[in-house]
Amino acid sequence: VQLQACGGGLVQAGDSLRLSCAASGRTFSSYNMGWFRQAPGKERELVAAISWSGGRTYYTDSVKGRFTISRGNAKNTVYLQMSSLKTEDTAVYYCAGREISPLWFTRSAKEYAYWGQGTQVTVSS
Repeated sequence: VQLQACGGGLVQAGDSLRLSCAASGRTFSSYNMGWFRQAPGKERELVAAISWSGGRTYYTDSVKGRFTISRGNAKNTVYLQMSSLKTEDTAVYYCAGREISPLWFTRSAKEYAYWGQGTQVTVSS
């Protein structure tokens, strides 16, 4: 599956952004999806994940209550709605996919076989 992320930009603290990740190729609905981010000098971290059906979601503690991950399997797209953005949310955001497995999500980037190209999110104070 090929992934194409978009929607990043420069915003002020407190603003909102919605990232989109469009998938093409193999059956999108067969993949558990995640959004990662990587800030300069830091490791890539899992921000949110969603199961293949959309029935289960995961959020890292720092974004709970502010970010929402969703997917539209008919549109082969996964979204990350980000609200109340903080300067510490500044990073390059990547969407990633992994095939269905007994462990529906993992924080390890190495377990995701498919990656989008990344989209920059910059939050100014």
